[in-house]
Amino acid sequence: MKSTYASVLITNFNKGKFIQNSLKSCEAQNYKYKEVIIFDDCSTDNSLSIIKKFKQFKLIKNKKKKFKSGPLNQIYGINILLKESKGDLIFLLDSDDEFKKDKIKKICDIFKKNKKLNFLQDTPTNNLTKKKIIFNKRQNIYTIWPKFYPTSTIVFRKKYYKNFLKFVMVNKYPNLEIDARLCIYAFLKGDFKIFHRSFTIYRVNTQGITSRYKKYR
Repeated sequence: MKSTYASVLITNFNKGKFIQNSLKSCEAQNYKYKEVIIFDDCSTDNSLSIIKKFKQFKLIKNKKKKFKSGPLNQIYGINILLKESKGDLIFLLDSDDEFKKDKIKKICDIFKKNKKLNFLQDTPTNNLTKKKIIFNKRQNIYTIWPKFYPTSTIVFRKKYYKNFLKFVMVNKYPNLEIDARLCIYAFLKGDFKIFHRSFTIYRVNTQGITSRYKKYR
């Protein structure tokens, strides 16, 4: 059976403190048919010098910020990376998170066995507590949106994302991140799936692109 080719897309801005561990986690993957592509969005720290050490990975350097909004810049970067990618399956990874070494292989196996599966999140492990992040029970029965995990847990088929782009307004809603957009789209399409094993290490980061915003249901 033909192996599934996987593309790991990483957007980075000034995450020099963490990105080496992120890239090492990609390097350690026990899966042969993969590529890692990084979009650096005008970093002013030591990010680039770290990324360049990983010569087997492809680096795309942005020359000028496109938006004032962090979430919109992230989506812009992902779209640039997607055009450069060769994979049938797309893995998103924030540059301060990490993959466990069997993530790509295990997730590719799941998609290979489930041809109708278009979108999947695994359950992340908190980097501080080393425990899986479990959602609390809903307090409000009238909440219609799904609870979802962060960007680095998201995997989808490339053709699915191309359909997603026909509906999402990539230049609007400056506080709405890619994880929310993708999860809501998958939920409305009936494709939203969470796998309860953990293949992702999520870093609790108070400097994230929307960390200063209050979150509302």
